[in-house]
Amino acid sequence: MAGFRGVDYMMIDSLFSEEELMVRQTARAFVEDNVVPVIRGCYRDGVFPSHLIRQMGELGFFGANLEGYGCAGMSNVEYGLIMQELERGDSGVRSFVSVQGALVMYPILTYGSEEQKQRWLPKLASGEAIGCFGLTEPGFGSNPGGMLTTARSDGGDWVLNGEKTWITNGSAADLAVVFARGDGRVRGFLVEKGTKGYSSSDIHGKLSMRASVTSSLSFQDCRVPAENALPGAVGLKTALSCLTQARYGIGWGAIGAAMDCYETARQYALVRKQFNDRPIASHQLVQEKLAWMITEITKAQLLAVQVGRIKDGQRAEAAHISMLKRNNVAIALECARLSRDLLGANGIMDEYPVMRHLANLETVKTYEGTDHIHALIIGERVTGIPAYC
Repeated sequence: MAGFRGVDYMMIDSLFSEEELMVRQTARAFVEDNVVPVIRGCYRDGVFPSHLIRQMGELGFFGANLEGYGCAGMSNVEYGLIMQELERGDSGVRSFVSVQGALVMYPILTYGSEEQKQRWLPKLASGEAIGCFGLTEPGFGSNPGGMLTTARSDGGDWVLNGEKTWITNGSAADLAVVFARGDGRVRGFLVEKGTKGYSSSDIHGKLSMRASVTSSLSFQDCRVPAENALPGAVGLKTALSCLTQARYGIGWGAIGAAMDCYETARQYALVRKQFNDRPIASHQLVQEKLAWMITEITKAQLLAVQVGRIKDGQRAEAAHISMLKRNNVAIALECARLSRDLLGANGIMDEYPVMRHLANLETVKTYEGTDHIHALIIGERVTGIPAYC
């Protein structure tokens, strides 16, 4: 297959500035040169390409849309284009960057003390330090308000007890942003690797997101100094605001996976011959599938650009981002399924990226808010009536 040249049916590139296109090209070249050559082996072996972390830090990918403390200070559209290109490489790579920036750096920048910002953000931005985000628990995913992890104030410290699971970067992290119930309120804490009573273990046997570290975190009388509490992270809404940042990146990232599946299927259909030695791209049913994919990808691109623009204008609501995440992941998953179908038996081979994207997107559809949860968020936005119970 030829190298990736982009997917732009509706001249969407005309909506981007020269700077935005330059950022995208930088991310695209990084993926072509560094992710594509290794990701098949990483996925097969179930390992994250950790040798890329510092290089991504040097390129400003971590917390790219945050200001100060070593962050690149890019626009939200530029950040989205980075996420798009990274997920074209693999959802696991985009997920690493999303967690680092949206779920670790963002809460420190937004809710942390000046000392916490000065200490951690430059290290996280450069990739010198790795972070993870602890909210989901074994019994509480879609309902984080039911969390059982507790934080008890004791002699100026906080003592954490509980368990978190499905934590991206968990065992690799130098720092965990953890939410727990303390003094009747949900609170955020910074828990450093090596803290007594804090341990992590990797989740094995995954058939999706294999090029990503996924862990469980355990807190057993884990004593956290008072200065490690995030002073502004009080209330469940602060944790949910972090998820909103991550969901935004996912909405862009899914486009990249869809693009890769579509372009792989398009190129394959032009060279694969069946029936009278004609390329299968000449058949009506094949063209119908390609037409559906490019139409939905184009609509997803337009949705992402608009959400990015209103986010840059500080007018984006959580419900806007829910529509972005829900729609774009759904169409990306269907693009992967249609592409697998067009490749026939070759579609299940790791010589092609389609089955890897398909398996990954099944997870992306679930995490950071399931399809159903986002439907309810949108439903509440248009009716004014919450229907979560």
